[in-house]
Order: sequence, then C-alpha cells, then structure tokens
Amino acid sequence: MSDKYKPHDWAPHERPTLPGSPSTPLHPTPKRLAFALVGVIVALTGGLGNALVVANLPYLQGPLGATQAEIAWLPAAYVMTNVSMNLLLVKFRQQFGLRAFTEVFLVLYALVTFAHLFVNDLNSAIAVRAAHGMVGAALSSLGLYYMIQAFPQKWRMKALVLGLGTAQLAIPLARLVSEDLLEIAEWRGLYLFELGMCLLSLGCVLTLKLPPGDRFKAFEPLDFLTFALLATGFALLCAALSLGRIEWWFEAPWIGMALAGSIALIAAGLAIEHNRQRPLLITRWLGSGRIVRLALGVILSRIVLSEQATGAVGFLQNLNMGSEQLHTLYLFMLLGSVAGLLVSALTINPQHLLLPLIIALAFMATGSLMDSFSTSLTRQSNMYFSQFLLAFGGTFFLGPTLLLGISGVIGNPRNMVSFSVLFGITQSVGGLIGSSLLGTFQVVREKFHSSHIVEHLSLLNPLMQSRLQSASGAYTSALTDLAAQNSQGIRSLAAIATREANVLAYNDVFMLIAVIAVLTMIWISTRAIWLWMTTEPVAPFTPNLPTSAAQPNGAQPS
Repeated sequence: MSDKYKPHDWAPHERPTLPGSPSTPLHPTPKRLAFALVGVIVALTGGLGNALVVANLPYLQGPLGATQAEIAWLPAAYVMTNVSMNLLLVKFRQQFGLRAFTEVFLVLYALVTFAHLFVNDLNSAIAVRAAHGMVGAALSSLGLYYMIQAFPQKWRMKALVLGLGTAQLAIPLARLVSEDLLEIAEWRGLYLFELGMCLLSLGCVLTLKLPPGDRFKAFEPLDFLTFALLATGFALLCAALSLGRIEWWFEAPWIGMALAGSIALIAAGLAIEHNRQRPLLITRWLGSGRIVRLALGVILSRIVLSEQATGAVGFLQNLNMGSEQLHTLYLFMLLGSVAGLLVSALTINPQHLLLPLIIALAFMATGSLMDSFSTSLTRQSNMYFSQFLLAFGGTFFLGPTLLLGISGVIGNPRNMVSFSVLFGITQSVGGLIGSSLLGTFQVVREKFHSSHIVEHLSLLNPLMQSRLQSASGAYTSALTDLAAQNSQGIRSLAAIATREANVLAYNDVFMLIAVIAVLTMIWISTRAIWLWMTTEPVAPFTPNLPTSAAQPNGAQPS
C-alpha cells in the first residue's frame, strides 16, 4: 500500500471540504490576510488571461494582419480548450495533490504567457491562445482555495462567494488598464502585463503554500476517451457559437458541420459515461430536474449579462465612442461588480438562496430597460447607472448559484467532477450563447429597421429634398461638380439612416434582454413560492464532509 494515498487523520475542523481540496487548519490573522491577498492575485491573473484579449480585439486585428472573422478565433480558441479542462483538473488534484497542481500549472501558465511575446502571425497567436485556455482553467479553482483559507469555518460560504466572484472583475479591470498597456508596447504590452501577473502569482503560491489534502487514485483509462470526445464536441460547439454571427450561420458550411459534429461527439461521450460503473460524469445526477433547472438559470443569466459587452459597449462603439471616452463607464462597471460581490458575501444565507437570484435579475432587468430608450444622442454618461445595476446583478447572482449546486456535492462527493464541469460549461457556453444570440438579433433587427427607414426616403418628399440639400452643401467647398455634391449628400444620408437603424436595433436588443431577465425572474419566483408551500424547512448545509465521507467516484485509497 502506497503511503501517499493513505488518508490523513484530520481533526474535525481540518478535514478537506471536498476530495481534491486542501485541508483547513487554523491560521493566525496575518496569515489569513496573506491567503486572501494571494487568492485575489491568482483569481485576477486567471481572469485577465482572456479578458485582455476580448477587450482589445480591434487593436490586435491590425498588428496581426487579420480580418474581423480571423481575429475572432483568438477568444474562441481560448474558450474551446478552457471549457472542458475541469474534466481532468479535478481528478488531477485528487490524484497528484495540490502542490503539484499549483506549481505545474502556474509554471505552464508563465511559459505560455512568455510565448505570447514571440507571436508574429495569427496562426501562432491562435495556437498560443488555445494552450493558454488549457492552463488558465486551473487558476480559478486555485484562487478559490486560497480564499477559503482566509476565512474561519463559520464564514466559509462568504469565502466561496468572494473566491468565485473575484475572477469576474477581470473584464472591467482589463478595459480600464488596456489603454495604457497598449501605449507601452502595443499588443505586446498586454502580454508583458499578463506575464508579470503570472510571475507574481507563481512567487506568491511558492511562498505561501496551501495546506495539504488527501490524495486518491482517481484516473481510469476510460476517462481519457470521455475527455477526448466531450472536449472535442464542446470545442466545435464553441467555435460555431463564436464565429456564427460573424461569418453568418447560413453562409459558412463549416458552421453546420461543426454543430452536427459537436452534437454527435457530446452524445457519444455522455452515452459512455451513462453506462460506466465508475463514471467521470454522473449523468443521472446531471439529468435530474434540480440540476437541469440550475444549468438553465445560469445560462439565462449569462445571456442577460451579455448586455454589457455585446449591448452597451457595442452600441457606444457604433456611435464612434473610443476606449478613452468609455473609461469612466468601465469604472462604473467595475464598481458595480465589486459592490455586488461584497453585498453577496455579506448577505449570503443558505436558507434563502433563491431570493438573491430574483433581486439580481430585477437589477439586470431594470438596467436593460433603461438602456432600451437610447437614441443617437445617448452618450456613455447616460449609461453609468444602468451599467452599474447590470454589473451589480451579475456578481450578486454568482454566489447563490454556486451554493445551490455545491450543496448537492457536499452530500455526495462523487458529484464533484460533474458539478465542476457543469458550472464551467454553463458559464462559458452561456456567455457564448448570449453574445451570439444577441449579436445575431441585432443584425437581423438592423436590417429590418433599415428597410423601413429606406422605404420612407423619397426625393419627392420636400423634407427629404431639404435634408439632401443641407447634406450636399457641406461638400461645396471641396467639390465643384453638382452631381458629385449630390452623390456625397446621398451617401451622408444613407450613413445617417444606417446609424439610426443600428440605434433602433440595439434598443430592441436591450428590450429583449430585459424580457429574458423578467421571465427568468418570474420562473424563479414561481419555483420559490412552490418550494415554500410544499417543502418543510431544513437545516442549512455547512461545507464540511462527515468523517465517513465516500471516496470520490467510487475510488478507494490504495
């Protein structure tokens, strides 16, 4: 029998919360503060890996000589490899231990980030982003484990909320700092900053190590077949969702083939898991009504949160607002995210997890409804409050959602891998569904409004004649030919019509988001009332395993 797999004799307060997680010994207050600081640094480092690229795609397009469709492969490649990594990472922690997990993946993260500095073309940039997605998936859980060490047992749920939500601050933070980084060394300035954050995180975790946990023989040969099928299937799905609205769904044949292939591969992987004696994914648990409702709720919330990136930012950029003009708006988004995170941590109550979800959706619906009355004269200052509400609701939603799912893992640790994969996929794929759905809806509605506007533009209309003369007169000093002046005037009016059609289309997007948020809120409220009427109150769960906890996935210590 190998000693490395022998379970430790833990004190009750030290027992690891879940298989593969660290033990939780008592720490002095200065050390707890150090754990909290390291947790924030590691979580932000993991989140900034993709956020810096997403926030600066237009600025990367020129240096890499890429079209809009080609540059979209950078964030797509990251998500394609990132979305399924929890299938292996959870078992890696369980079998090889936390020390190997933290050191191996942070060193790999640093090497991949360093490789970014030598990227000279689009193909190598996509390859590096794909590798970055694989190693970056480890940092979100690592930041969560450090945050758990910073809090005593009675505040463990607050630690879960803060540890998960800190990574969500990366996108508004990336938009705030990107402008200065681009001035330092163009696109390489982004990766120099990311490399510095990665090396800082590596130094922190080597200096302040996590307490050890139990190790188990977790991997089985069939796990890797399941991983290959599901990872390839979800990668094809993410690629289709990322590029569908850019290359357009019915114009690129590869999109249909990718969607068909993803369905076949995911179905094959789930079929294998459903019939295994010791499955990697507990399909019966994932298919239960409670978990399906949880997954649907998370996906709907991610669709609503796409309002910030696809909606508000896209709307203002369409009105020719540059990043320097949106700086204050990004600051309000960051403040809203921080406020939602702190309020969630302070008010989290395991007996009332549905109420925060309803409040968060109400905030997001209000923000979207406010934005739906925008005009071509709307500026970033008009959206400060609405975007604050949306950012607040986004982080306020996360903590209760995590606890709703993890309560089923505490009772049966075998569900740990399944829940980790479910939560990661719903977050990533839900975000992609939101951006693709809203982006597609915006394009369709813009064409609709353009056709209606053009129908009413007639040179027989005296008002139209007056507008055309005014537009043509602006070119009198540059053009002497009357036909050329009229041609430029018509182009100017066409540009105005396109702008107004886009404004109306974005208003439709904002209204659609508000409707989705309200319907989701009604659904959750109905569910909460039903549970209140039919369920006897139960004692809240505490994230600690009993002494006789089952081994993960049916594995036995060797």
